[in-house]
Amino acid sequence: MELGLTKNEVRLNPYDPSWEKAFLNTKKQIMDCTALKPDQIQHIGSTSIVGMPAKPIIDIMVGIDSLKQIDAELFTQLKEADFLRLKVEKPDEIVLARFTDKSYAVKTHFIHLVEKDSTKWNDLLFFREYLNQNSQAKKAYKELKQELAAQPGTEIQSYTDQKWAFVRNILNQNKNN
Repeated sequence: MELGLTKNEVRLNPYDPSWEKAFLNTKKQIMDCTALKPDQIQHIGSTSIVGMPAKPIIDIMVGIDSLKQIDAELFTQLKEADFLRLKVEKPDEIVLARFTDKSYAVKTHFIHLVEKDSTKWNDLLFFREYLNQNSQAKKAYKELKQELAAQPGTEIQSYTDQKWAFVRNILNQNKNN
């Protein structure tokens, strides 16, 4: 298994069962460097969906009490686990990444720091579980991802934005039940 993508690169790899092991190893490293508990560190994104082709980057969601009152020491501890804060600004998320080397050209992991039990936390866990349990939705998402990734010149933001309608539809089903 080779993890990593350069900035703006869109490439899907066939599902690889070693992605789960890579997540578990990284989770242990994060726990060794921080006071985070196992339930605060979740594998999300397509690498967490069995059988789903995915960009070869491990997405990890870390739940904390408050993004507004985040302890600066947590960033120092996550840096010990080789994660650096990115300049991504979202009101409900702070993003960190792990890179292959000091050139910072190839990202292999993302941490999505969110408030535990927030809407975003619950939505991301629901989406992962829904696709892992619903073969029809999984097949449709797989086909959409492959179609988008195959378009010449597709950039990461466009790829992500175009997937969002599908994700939002699944999340709305949950909210309507």
